[in-house]
Amino acid sequence: MMQSTFVRNANYEIETFEGKIDSASIRWINPCECVLTKLRPTSNQDKRPLAIKILTTSKNQYDFEYAVVGDTKNKQRGTVTKISD
Repeated sequence: MMQSTFVRNANYEIETFEGKIDSASIRWINPCECVLTKLRPTSNQDKRPLAIKILTTSKNQYDFEYAVVGDTKNKQRGTVTKISD
């Protein structure tokens, strides 16, 4: 299982994954769907925005699916758990 930690507000996300910090802008399509675009991409893959769709929610977590925008064949799924406000 892979794990990352992030802080998100309405416009930006700052993520820590495997000791590396990265940031992205967020464009909300509706309350359950957004597009993340890295602010400082380091590769061609990083330049491609991610589409994220929240599938289910509970008290302090949600399940989601994500894929590179336009790549509907390679969707992945994950779970986010809120650890603080």
